Amino acid sequence: MIKLLIHVATLPLWVTGLSQTDKVHQTPTAILKGPEDKVNLSCSHTDSNYYRILWYQQSSQNTALKLIGYVRYTSPMVEDSFKGRFDVSGDAAANKMAYLHFPKVTEAEDSAVYFCAASEAQCFTIPSLLYKNPL
Repeated sequence: MIKLLIHVATLPLWVTGLSQTDKVHQTPTAILKGPEDKVNLSCSHTDSNYYRILWYQQSSQNTALKLIGYVRYTSPMVEDSFKGRFDVSGDAAANKMAYLHFPKVTEAEDSAVYFCAASEAQCFTIPSLLYKNPL
C-alpha cells in the first residue's frame, strides 16, 4: 500500500509586507494517509480585519504555489483545476476558520505541502466590464 505524506504550513499574512505568522494557525502539521483516505485540514486566524482564508498546494514536482481555493467571509471558491478533488468551507470572518477537505487522496501529486494564508477581502470592479460601450 502506498502512503502519501501531506505536510501543512502557514503562510504569513499579507499586510504591507509584514510577516505576522503568529496570527495564522494550521492543523495538523503533518499527516500520513493512504490512497482513498479522507483528509481534513483547518486554518484559523486571530485578526479581525481579515475576511479571506486561502489554501495553496506546493508539490514536490513543482515548487510554485498553486491556489487551490479560498473562503471569503462564508463564500467558498475552488479553482477549476482542483474542483472535484478538494473542497473548502468555513467562516473566515466571524469564526476566523476555514477548512480544506480532500474527499479522498487519489493522486500522487496530492502528496504535497499545503499552505493557508489570511488576508483582507478585496473586491475590484472594472467599469469597462460592467457597461457596454455604445460606440
